[in-house]
Amino acid sequence: MFVYFSPESRVPAEHPLRRVKALADAVLGSMNAEFDRLYASTGRPSIPPERLLKASLLIALYSVRSDRMFCEMLDYNILFRWFLDMSLDERGLDQSAFSRLRSRLAGEETAQRFFDAVVREARQLNLLSDEHFTVDGTLIEAWASVAKSVQPKDGPPPPGGGRDAQGMVDFRGQRRSNDTHESKTDPDARLARKGPGKETRLYYGGHALMENRHGLCVDILVADALTKETTAARQMLERQCRKRLRPASVGADKGYHHRDFVEHLREKGIAPHIAQITGRRMPGLLDGRTTRHESYQISQRKRKRVEEIFGWMKMYGGLRRTLARGIERVQMHAYLVASAYNLLRISRLRPATG
Repeated sequence: MFVYFSPESRVPAEHPLRRVKALADAVLGSMNAEFDRLYASTGRPSIPPERLLKASLLIALYSVRSDRMFCEMLDYNILFRWFLDMSLDERGLDQSAFSRLRSRLAGEETAQRFFDAVVREARQLNLLSDEHFTVDGTLIEAWASVAKSVQPKDGPPPPGGGRDAQGMVDFRGQRRSNDTHESKTDPDARLARKGPGKETRLYYGGHALMENRHGLCVDILVADALTKETTAARQMLERQCRKRLRPASVGADKGYHHRDFVEHLREKGIAPHIAQITGRRMPGLLDGRTTRHESYQISQRKRKRVEEIFGWMKMYGGLRRTLARGIERVQMHAYLVASAYNLLRISRLRPATG
């Protein structure tokens, strides 16, 4: 007896992934010209880049810990095949396809364009505020070990590599810093710590710009872990200005309460709704003339929602410790995870907005 059914018939009509798929297909459909340029013109037929991008969304949405595991799950998970528009008898994906895609996109801006297209989709659905934003930063742990990969910059390692039976380096009595040591596994990562008393690890700096209406991420920047938060904030705000947006206010925590940053916001005509450090006064820049308004209090309440973005991307999206190496690939990973977060958020907001 021959029995055949389509994956479409097995996915419930009310499944939340249906709305995410509709949004993702609409965004990818607007990027056809970009994908045509990425297709190979010779050799065997290549895997459509849009399919691999959708697969990256699934990896973030379902917290799949590796490409290899996702390829294994794709062989028996009907929901994943339906999301990727694959039939039941179609051959699955290979883990090497993801590696080739990342190598091809490392020097491109396709991931950023995909993220920007998701943000444009949210703007067309009237889910974005063009006036009020919040900025914040966090640390993203690199895929490299301090004990195994960090070595001096200006000289060979000690005899025998200075390692024990487990491959760990004995740094007892040595002072390590970013000026004298670097990771041989991921040279772009930097030694940093999350706070006093915390252990030193290899990190990247992650920075997000959130709109205050519905808490969507409108920009995400991966930088050197030693880059100042205010410097990254300036770069993201400049991007918004190039898109002909004119922010009216920017909320932030006490880490942004610095004179140069507040002066920069004032010069751009942006109200600095920044949490104040007790005892640090900025007459004429950030004082009672700004903090007494109700809008300042609203921004202070709204700014805490940016932690939801970082929380989701780290807990579910795989950015707590990125599997990518090199700042370009970590940035690409961040764009895809942020796109998954926005698509999920938009899918939940659409029914409420009609």
